[in-house]
Amino acid sequence: MPYLSRIRINPLRAESRRYLASPHAVHGAVMGGLPGAASDERPLWRLDSDDPHRPHLVVLTRARPDWSHIVERAGWPDADGEHALVRDYAPLLTHLTPGREFSFRLTANPVQNSPTPTSPTPTQRKRMSATENPARRRGFRMAHRTASAQLLWFLQRTDRWGFTVPESRTDPPAPGLNPEDTPHPAPREVRITARHRRTFAKNGRGPQLTIHTVTFEGRLHITDPDALTHHLLNGIGPAKAYGCGLLTLAPSKPAGQSAEGSSSPAATEHGPERFADHGD
Repeated sequence: MPYLSRIRINPLRAESRRYLASPHAVHGAVMGGLPGAASDERPLWRLDSDDPHRPHLVVLTRARPDWSHIVERAGWPDADGEHALVRDYAPLLTHLTPGREFSFRLTANPVQNSPTPTSPTPTQRKRMSATENPARRRGFRMAHRTASAQLLWFLQRTDRWGFTVPESRTDPPAPGLNPEDTPHPAPREVRITARHRRTFAKNGRGPQLTIHTVTFEGRLHITDPDALTHHLLNGIGPAKAYGCGLLTLAPSKPAGQSAEGSSSPAATEHGPERFADHGD
């Protein structure tokens, strides 16, 4: 049975600063919250910092977790409030039917494979010299680095993920996104809300790893509930161990409805406390 958790992070504590600086540190903390019987599972997680003074760690696990160690070392263990919410994920999955719409948030690592990098690293040059024919060379995984390429990467894959992104009623096209370069010439209900370049050492030592993360937010229309369920539970794209791939849903606010007129002041929030509002 899957569980979605939302943990409050205190950014002023030393352990929190370590989490904010290193995806590897967060991965270790997440794995530490799972029982020994679940040591082989691959949880999904995302660090949301919309409010830099109150970041939240969102985690999807198959086993029920215990986040007391994160609260004690990186939260507010003695303050009022619920510091780590854990909710059964199954009720959300029962509401995934064709035609339903939800708001979504996804932090992903958009990449492409190319046999000929524009600016190859020394390691890539060595591999390229070993195989002179580009057609026979295994491709190099490289990050998309422009907002237009990252958005195009997302829009070209939504069908296989089990949903489409409706046309935007108000937003202009994203800067740099030319209609002739995309299968979706009309503006879509998706925007990039954050882009980061993360560099860190795996296991705290050795060569530096660099990943480019992008947070997408918008509205989706379900076309294939089975495919969407699969990607909700298993993640999207690479770098899942380092905070990428977790797609979360929230009730979609009716068109034209203001925030003041919504049924909940947290209508755009993607935490587990929103599950109760997914019913009709």
